[in-house]
Amino acid sequence: MLSADYDKALFFTIWGQWDDLLVLMVRTNDDFLSKKIETLLHAYYFKHDDSIVGEAHENLMHYIDHAHSYPVSKI
Repeated sequence: MLSADYDKALFFTIWGQWDDLLVLMVRTNDDFLSKKIETLLHAYYFKHDDSIVGEAHENLMHYIDHAHSYPVSKI
């Protein structure tokens, strides 16, 4: 997997660039990253409980941190 996807996801999430995060969700080859982004965006736009949005945000950040701890595969 390209670590650039994780770097972009981190950057877009920190700076609240939701449109760019949506594009990344569609283009990435990492299904887990895509699902975590989808969950966050859905919570942000459709849930009115901040704890749900916070939990989705924390889950995405945790996954990005986890993915960065493994070496990048050569494709």
